[in-house]
Amino acid sequence: MSTIAPFSHPLYVMANLHCKYCYYLEKKELYKAHHSSMLMDDHTLETYIRQYIEAQTQPQVLFTWHGGEPLLRPLSFYKRVLKLQEPYTRRGYIIDNSLQTNGTLLTDEWCAFFREHNWLIGISIDGPQELHDAYRRDCEGQSSFHQVMRGIRLLQKHGVEWNAMGVVNDYNADHPLDVYHFYKEIGCKYIQFTPIVEGRSAVDVPMVRPFQYAHFCCTIFDEWVRHDVGQVFVQLFDATLACWAGEPPGLCSMCPTCGHAGVIEHNGDVYSCDHFVFPEYLLGNIHRDTITSMMYSKRQLQFGRDKYERLPHQCKVCQWRFVCNGGCPKDRFCQTADGEPGLNYLCQDYRQFFAHVAPYMDFMKNELLHQRPPANVMKWTLE
Repeated sequence: MSTIAPFSHPLYVMANLHCKYCYYLEKKELYKAHHSSMLMDDHTLETYIRQYIEAQTQPQVLFTWHGGEPLLRPLSFYKRVLKLQEPYTRRGYIIDNSLQTNGTLLTDEWCAFFREHNWLIGISIDGPQELHDAYRRDCEGQSSFHQVMRGIRLLQKHGVEWNAMGVVNDYNADHPLDVYHFYKEIGCKYIQFTPIVEGRSAVDVPMVRPFQYAHFCCTIFDEWVRHDVGQVFVQLFDATLACWAGEPPGLCSMCPTCGHAGVIEHNGDVYSCDHFVFPEYLLGNIHRDTITSMMYSKRQLQFGRDKYERLPHQCKVCQWRFVCNGGCPKDRFCQTADGEPGLNYLCQDYRQFFAHVAPYMDFMKNELLHQRPPANVMKWTLE
């Protein structure tokens, strides 16, 4: 039985920004009757922490807190989290916490807490001001960029480990080097890109256009592979190299199956994935069931197998399936040329990207096999 991946704990109604592409805004309709009290109480929190740790088959445990905006919960909430986790650390568990925030509410007090307890902080920032503010504004429609940058400077001041998550939309996707160079300029060495693709959401989102994402990724890759390998770590590039080398990619969308990363809501409801918080994917509630029983239920195991089993024939025979694996199931709402459903909206983008990076990945894989640093690829590109 494999280890259950980090559960997300979303505080989805609580947000101090109004991002145009936020796929979680519509989820408040699921709990409309509880709108005034959509906070996880102490009993639910304690039950969740206990069950989640007990569900693991390895001593390493990672908790992931996100939103909405998780810093709208007071610092006392997270101190309570550590207090509840403490008995398990004494029993030999190695517990880490990560938190995804828009950064606007960070203070010296928050950052000192994160540094003291070694929390990893993800900052949502979509590039330089013009690109970031296009869709990430506050609830009054005002710029959020300078508040986010203030938060980043506070993290750096206190020596907190952090990374950047950039949402790739129909606007900033046309400016890949502006985005990439901006991250480097602000001292970010760990970067995640999340393309906006929504096939089911009722939210009117600025989706990245076909082939636009491929251009974005290929352009940044060309800059990275010539100058920054081993210095800047881009999740997509690292995961691609892992697949090339026959290792787990560490990115669920590129794995052959899924279903090990659930999401728990404020009242203890557990869903198959944070992109599948819909009634038909409700697995149960931790006050009636255990996380172990829900995550290893027939329904959830089938949810994980469906990622491969529902691949169209075109995908199953594709030369890039070993690295793509059909991408995230939430994005598989298109049809193949033969009319078969289940094709990923970004299929052509991925095919273009993998073909583009293949020679470099072959070289870096060979370096790894001979116990040499993949960063040697930078010299190779000059030959």
